[in-house]
Amino acid sequence: MTRRVTHRDGIHFALDRHVVADARSSTGDVNVVSHAHADHTFSSSPGTVVCSAETAAIATARTGVDFEFVESVPSIDLVPAGHVVGSRAALLEDADGTRYCYTGDFSIRDRAYLEGFDPASVDADVLVMETTYGSPRYRFPSQDELETSIRAWIREHDDRPLFLFGYSLGRAQKLQKLAESVGGRRILVSETIAAVNAAIEATTDVSFGGERAEDGPLSDLRPADLSDEIVVVPSNQSRREWIDAIAAETGALKAGFSGWAVDDSYLYRGDYDVTFALTDHCDYDELIETVLTIDPDVVYTHHGFDETFADVLATEYGYVARPLKRDQTALSDFQ
Repeated sequence: MTRRVTHRDGIHFALDRHVVADARSSTGDVNVVSHAHADHTFSSSPGTVVCSAETAAIATARTGVDFEFVESVPSIDLVPAGHVVGSRAALLEDADGTRYCYTGDFSIRDRAYLEGFDPASVDADVLVMETTYGSPRYRFPSQDELETSIRAWIREHDDRPLFLFGYSLGRAQKLQKLAESVGGRRILVSETIAAVNAAIEATTDVSFGGERAEDGPLSDLRPADLSDEIVVVPSNQSRREWIDAIAAETGALKAGFSGWAVDDSYLYRGDYDVTFALTDHCDYDELIETVLTIDPDVVYTHHGFDETFADVLATEYGYVARPLKRDQTALSDFQ
């Protein structure tokens, strides 16, 4: 049987079984969901999937799609991926003994309540990894440095409302924790973030101090409703008129949080006052560290700077590396 890894709807492993990871609708003999971000979960119930209990609960809360899950099956194990609550990398073993690691989205940094992905614990012949920030341009400050800078900025602006923008699952929860650590201010969150908070709190021992606005959605807030509150809002809300109206009258500031903050354009695209490179992904150096630590025979890259990173691995480090292109069917068989 030809051994093959392809990127179609999800990542497909043609092993002794057909394993499909992070698909929206494609199914195989085994279906893996690495975490509960919408672009990694099923749009309709696929039957039983392999994922963490946290991922199952959060995905159902966010999408309304309920599915059965198991946390392991023979020859497939899950390990913490360090991306968001419940995120897991999948370790697969084929009948011929070949070992595969599918990282899903991952981070090797310990952050807040999350344990980072540990590449030293992985024994894999084939590594299939996301490379969102797989360009040398994307090198981020240490986690301690980032968090110290964010707290200092919050303290510096203690006399006005602050809007903090991050993904509803992942960044938003860490922003709440950072705001809580500064203390002394009320933290408001959007309805979608509150729903994610509730799903996480129901399946873990992590809790968040963010609260819903008392009378309706955040968009009903008016300048007179706010003084020094910290408001955590999904990233896609950064240019909403109601936020700009509050900022114009109260002097509220808007902060964006993403690895893309390395690029000046990110500040202008989001109409932010300040940005921080706070992310739930590895930076370039951490991606390199991951490969060198696992030291696989073959590396497949996907997402972000997949071509750039594969080329670096091949030309500078001597790895057999290939970017996975969606729907490409002529991949060489490395085995």
